[in-house]
Amino acid sequence: MRAMSNFMTRAYSSGKLESEGFAVADVSDQLERDDVYVWVDVSSPTKADLRQLADELGLHELAVEDALGSRQRPKLDHYQTHLFLSSRAVTVDLESGELGESQVDAFINSRWIVTVRDGDEFPLDPLVARCDRSPDLAVHGPSHILYALLDVIVDDYFDAIEAFDDYYEEVADRIFAEHPLDPSQQRDWFGVRRMMVRFHRLVVPMREAISAIMRREHGIVPEGLYPYFQDVYDHMIRISESSDSLRDLVNTIVETNLSLRDYRQNLVVKRVGSWAAIISVPAVITGYYGMNVPFPGSGTWVGVVGSAALIAISSIGLYLVFRRRDWL
Repeated sequence: MRAMSNFMTRAYSSGKLESEGFAVADVSDQLERDDVYVWVDVSSPTKADLRQLADELGLHELAVEDALGSRQRPKLDHYQTHLFLSSRAVTVDLESGELGESQVDAFINSRWIVTVRDGDEFPLDPLVARCDRSPDLAVHGPSHILYALLDVIVDDYFDAIEAFDDYYEEVADRIFAEHPLDPSQQRDWFGVRRMMVRFHRLVVPMREAISAIMRREHGIVPEGLYPYFQDVYDHMIRISESSDSLRDLVNTIVETNLSLRDYRQNLVVKRVGSWAAIISVPAVITGYYGMNVPFPGSGTWVGVVGSAALIAISSIGLYLVFRRRDWL
């Protein structure tokens, strides 16, 4: 169930913030001036909310449907009057083993941009702060807001990569410890591995979407902002490569853990087998001397001493042989 929607509106004139907090119905009035562009943000929108924006700005019905839906794959769709970007912001909670995902969409036009957030899981304040931190970029129109949005999302991706990297570095150290991972730790390990696989599935299409935004034939990115978008794209490449490297590391850890488990099991089998061999010597000898048949030394102290000496010499000999071969 969606929470109550919350609108934020801003109007920029000649690259400077002119007004904010005006009604959505006044967006078209703001756009009557050629030097003005508008940013509208809406959190947890209802159909009526997006229908109102669609009437004001001419949003395509398919894009509106995607914005209202959930679990959209990161993508960039092209429509006659605007573009539609669907992206995912993420947070990593290693304790719960859950990858927090928040859908963040954007309708992009040369005169306006509408950002749609699925609740407050992706807070607005960092995005506004990122826009206000570089007022000189505002002269480039709504694209500077799109850049700020992507920059904040990609920074969250870096935080996720760092969390995964630290976690598996710790796991890699623990698998070589004297005591192997217990079942609960292995369950947590599997949960984080599943999170990372899900994260990788989001990173790849997000990189493709940013690459599509940067294509000059689309005319989305002004020349003055192109280096900034290129920087975001370079970060996405690093994140994608880091994700691939982490997946390889996890596979290596899994294989190493299985090999170490087999190695430890072989050690146990060798030690148990060696002690069993040592224990079998006195069992064989005493069993032989315990037969109810005459044998040399039967019933005399010589037989007792001889059998005891044979047991001691054979057991010690086997122990030394096994010890030399590192079986004990």
